[in-house]
Amino acid sequence: MSRLFDPPPLTVAPGAVHVPGWLDEEAQWSLARACARWVAAAGGARRPVVRGGAVMSVGIACLGWHWSPYRYTRTRVDGDGGTAPPLPEDLAALARRAVGETLGPAASAVFEPDVALVNEYGPRSRMGMHADREERADAPVVSLSLGDTAIFRFGNASGRARPWVDVELRSGDLFVFGGPSRRAYHGVPKVLPGTGPAGLELRVSRVNVTVRQTGLPD
Repeated sequence: MSRLFDPPPLTVAPGAVHVPGWLDEEAQWSLARACARWVAAAGGARRPVVRGGAVMSVGIACLGWHWSPYRYTRTRVDGDGGTAPPLPEDLAALARRAVGETLGPAASAVFEPDVALVNEYGPRSRMGMHADREERADAPVVSLSLGDTAIFRFGNASGRARPWVDVELRSGDLFVFGGPSRRAYHGVPKVLPGTGPAGLELRVSRVNVTVRQTGLPD
């Protein structure tokens, strides 16, 4: 369901900014169609096995680099062995614009994204509290949401415990975190089924696209 008026951008923590409704309906539909192509090109969305042998409830497809717990490779080492498809330039440009509009032109000028993760959530999917530490670069993370609303729990860099803030990420929302918040723990404790807009034709409840800069050599 769409909001009649989107709230203004909100600084959740230093360097962490939530922009409701950043993508309009047309942009959401375009990104949803692109995500379907990207997931197919990446050999599908797999559910990685994390420490302790648990299988993630979120499906992941990777562009630019392949992420597997807890490293980046150029090939799908925990899948079919294929090469990760390139990061589309239009997605990289969208991410740079997102950084510029939230953290400023100086941050955007040095942001060189080289990887994107397309995360597919079912109605009961969860993502535990974690910090993105596989990247060598301290560049911001750009997150775009499609489909059902998710409760996004944004914490601190000290650990998984409080304090944290729960943010509703709805379809079309942007969340960027960098600077002192770059290594903050975050997760998704809940997806709210049936809250997404009609017409996106997602094959899952929610899709989240995160764009990052690894800082790894070519």
